Amino acid sequence: YCLGEIVHNRQVINSIKEKGLIFIDDIEDAKGKTVIRAHGIRKEIYDLANKKGIELKDYTCPNVLKIHKIAEEYAGKGFFIFLCGSKEHPENIGTISYCDKNVYVIEKEDNVEEALEILKNSNINKLLIISQTTYSLEKFNEIEKRVKSKLPKNIELILKNTICKATEVRQQETDEISKNVEYMVIVGGANSSNTKKLYEIGKKNCNNCICIETTEELPIQEIKNYNKVGVMAGASTPQEVIQNVVDKLNNI
Repeated sequence: YCLGEIVHNRQVINSIKEKGLIFIDDIEDAKGKTVIRAHGIRKEIYDLANKKGIELKDYTCPNVLKIHKIAEEYAGKGFFIFLCGSKEHPENIGTISYCDKNVYVIEKEDNVEEALEILKNSNINKLLIISQTTYSLEKFNEIEKRVKSKLPKNIELILKNTICKATEVRQQETDEISKNVEYMVIVGGANSSNTKKLYEIGKKNCNNCICIETTEELPIQEIKNYNKVGVMAGASTPQEVIQNVVDKLNNI
């Protein structure tokens, strides 16, 4: 069994299903050995699995485990926590469970004012800011700037950039490439958070930017009108899919 999609990529999921892995959304549905995916799980699921006698194969990404440890440590010290990322993303659902009750999820820069108001009403004078591993570095930096400009001086601020280094590098490379091409192709799962961030960056710099999952989605006739095409792929995109896209582009 696997608790949730092991990666946010439809092709990979279908391939693993064919090999016999059963995907479930609730640990109560597990009837045997269960994989914990890279995104991690809520703290209490470990206890639930133990009570049910289910053996867990924990493949939570080390970067995510590091965030859980940071969140738990600072929550224990009485800090209010701002978590930058999507409320609905499975990684953050897990992280929130380590933050105790004093946590606010900042999804975009415009949420900063509301977050600071809630912090003020909590009467807590210690603040930790952390981030989803696949969050936009540009947005994280803007949130940091806004918080620092409006945070009362009596509040202690600890800021930890917990964006995965590989995610950070991929975003920087996408920014660089998309500024220098006529057409930009992002390859990755439609429900992949880090792929969506790459598309947002590519679209900002290059009007002709698309996001595809497979080579079949490449608009060949449209791309033929351009001489310089950039390609970037999300973290969970299989190498074979990336290579197929590159090969097809090279054949135009």
